[in-house]
Amino acid sequence: MIQLTDLAIGQLLSAYRRGVTTPREVLAQVRARGTVYTGRNIWIYQLSDAELEPYLKELAGQSPDPTADNYKPLYGVPFAIKDNIDLAAVPTTAACPAFAYTPAHSAAVVAQLVAAGAIPVGKTNLDQFATGLVGTRSPWGAVGNSFNERYISGGSSSGSAVAVALGLVSFALGTDTAGSGRVPAAFNNLIGLKPSKGLLSTRGVVPACRSLDTVSIFALSAGDASQVLANCNDFDGEDIYARVSPGSARAFNISQFRFGIPRPEQRAFFGNYEGRALFEQSIANLQALGGEAVEIDYDVFRQAAHLLYEGPWLSERYIAVETLIKNNPEALLPITLDIIAAGEQGSAVDAFKAEYQLAELRRRAESVWQGIDVLLLPTAGGCYRIDEVNNDPLQLNTNLGYYTNFVNLLDLCAVAVPAGFQQNGLPFGISLIAPTFTEHALLALAARLHRRSTISAGATQLPLTTDNELAPLPAGWIRVAVCGAHLSGLPLNSQLTERGGWLLESTLTAPVYKLYALPGGPPKKPGLIRVSEGGQAIEVEIWAMPLSGYGSFVAGIPAPLGIGTLELCNSTTVQGFLCESVIVDTAEDITRYGGWRAYLASL
Repeated sequence: MIQLTDLAIGQLLSAYRRGVTTPREVLAQVRARGTVYTGRNIWIYQLSDAELEPYLKELAGQSPDPTADNYKPLYGVPFAIKDNIDLAAVPTTAACPAFAYTPAHSAAVVAQLVAAGAIPVGKTNLDQFATGLVGTRSPWGAVGNSFNERYISGGSSSGSAVAVALGLVSFALGTDTAGSGRVPAAFNNLIGLKPSKGLLSTRGVVPACRSLDTVSIFALSAGDASQVLANCNDFDGEDIYARVSPGSARAFNISQFRFGIPRPEQRAFFGNYEGRALFEQSIANLQALGGEAVEIDYDVFRQAAHLLYEGPWLSERYIAVETLIKNNPEALLPITLDIIAAGEQGSAVDAFKAEYQLAELRRRAESVWQGIDVLLLPTAGGCYRIDEVNNDPLQLNTNLGYYTNFVNLLDLCAVAVPAGFQQNGLPFGISLIAPTFTEHALLALAARLHRRSTISAGATQLPLTTDNELAPLPAGWIRVAVCGAHLSGLPLNSQLTERGGWLLESTLTAPVYKLYALPGGPPKKPGLIRVSEGGQAIEVEIWAMPLSGYGSFVAGIPAPLGIGTLELCNSTTVQGFLCESVIVDTAEDITRYGGWRAYLASL
């Protein structure tokens, strides 16, 4: 049996396609690897061999090959589930034994992932009833940081994050109401995606604040997170808070964008001076990627953050466990009971007053978004030791929510991104935040920033892989490769942006093309031709475009240019500009420049 060390989704699927390993062998390795960490309090429940068998049998006759009729996009990919999300026939505890029940059906998001071929391996530890950002509030014990067990893992999705960071699963599901899917990602060197409210179904999820809850995704890379998202975001009409993404209306150009940062006096690091320096480096990294930094007044976001635990939304947490509190309050941890029980005191008058205040803050936030495309914040100012949190549990937890608590209240989406390491060996993370339903643009930008900030994946000591960055786009979108006047900043680029297109990445074709400068203009244009010999790799940009605008875009392309299938340097293919070979006799061969920009610079 081949020992597979890298569970990144792209690597794993490639190993399956090459016949290097099988899902059964991978699960055996996953279970063996997990025994090394039995004292880390990661799991509340792990599936036995007998419980895993039906999932393995379901994969019989299925394939990881995208060209096969029986293709499963997450074929044999192991994943973990936070134990406030239902998995059929396995107890759901929300980290409270007295609350436990055994569901007959999996949560909608879990069922979608299983249908895509993914295999659940267990339920992970969490702050009880998802109330906390620390990862220490569980009768199953505190989950230590994957880099140093003396430090907190972050919560409430603590076990899910650590399971991914240590390479025990390929990805994990968490939940995120106040930052529970982002803070653990930051503390464990992971991508943590908090999608827009309602994009992923919360049916089958134990509520925290039902009107605000989101299912989150932990992954080693933005490409992996995108792959998971694409396979669990079907609209669920049985979820009363489910929403359909508007698609092309939500995007921004990730090569030319404005990002907001708090004024210096509004940046809180709670004594973590290295965090301040790493945040400054993240600002510089985004500027190097084409971003323009814009200082904003963070006060509107800070005020919204205070509402989450100081306003009537705490009553939603009370509703979720009201029966248990009334009949068996000692079943809850004292700190969890103290926090949630306070929600009983809210009145309808308080609720309406808070809703009016939130509506005012949303309107003020709209004016901020008119000047920026994305907000850059530390995910948390710093990470604490477990003993420090035990000595001051409320204030330190409050500190951790300074940059996260407002996001769901203001109906935004966010991606936590690794941003380097501190001298004590712990990772530091930042968050990219944008208006609702921009998660695909955020993930594309996160992939670029992640590569620039760190080269490691989780705590695995394995290099960050980029094989899977061209993960599926949302339904109704297509990738288009451009090589000339449609490149960013050139005369025809607006034909992409005005149709809602956004840049995914700059890359190279396979070394089988020649590039020619066509006669005529303005603007001057190139022609890309595939050749059997004498070709080389040519610089291109890959853009995402909504199908609603693709037809008019293609209709406006003049001969001898057209759209065909291009092969990229990583052997994948996309739609892109090609040219008829008849132009060879009248056009200038500029292949030696390697791309249109280099040719223009030579003129």
